Amino acid sequence: MFYWLLKLVVLGPVLRLLFRPKVEGLANVPRSGPVILACNHLSFSDSIFTPLIMRRKVTFVAKAEYFTGKGIKGWLSRMFFVGAGTIPVDRSGGEAAQAALDTLLRVLKEGNVAGIYPEGTRSPDGRLYRGKTGVARLALESGAVVVPVALLNTDEIQPTGTLVPAVKRVRIRVGEPLDFSRYAQSRGDRFVERAITDEIMYELMVLSGREYVDVYAASLKNPVSSSPLAA
Repeated sequence: MFYWLLKLVVLGPVLRLLFRPKVEGLANVPRSGPVILACNHLSFSDSIFTPLIMRRKVTFVAKAEYFTGKGIKGWLSRMFFVGAGTIPVDRSGGEAAQAALDTLLRVLKEGNVAGIYPEGTRSPDGRLYRGKTGVARLALESGAVVVPVALLNTDEIQPTGTLVPAVKRVRIRVGEPLDFSRYAQSRGDRFVERAITDEIMYELMVLSGREYVDVYAASLKNPVSSSPLAA
């Protein structure tokens, strides 16, 4: 109830008024059943704008620190993530990636929508980086379709390190659902997981128009992502 209150009454109308989302292909998101939204990751605000434009509730995971900050900034961060339907995950231990996957898998098994950033961290320079195979494992374990979602200009609206976003129209492009049920008997096969992930990243490259780099973004910087999912 709090999610819908914030989205439809408190935060959502203000965000729509300010950022006037332009969305292509929204009808590609199934209206029922488990769905994985596989998004490129350009900005802190990706986890706000993606749920904002969807008709269904979208659940992302985020590091628990985003929910425990102090003062006005901490309160705003907490309200934004709660309003976006985000679930905190403790990243202090070595099992953080698996905990995130398990959380999203529960969401999918309940027939809901889970959001994931296959790159695992925000892009350091706007290019699209190699995807980690957690998204493929989720698809195989849950049987959910994967819908690629390209955030086109959120790095211009809120570059990394910027607290206050620029007021500019956000643009998002949604691709057609990808069905990997043909690989259902290949769960745990790392070559299949790699192939599925690469197919998803190819679709994101086409949708976003961003240059693709076949290395992990996290290898180029210290991870700053809201998503702890790993390969």
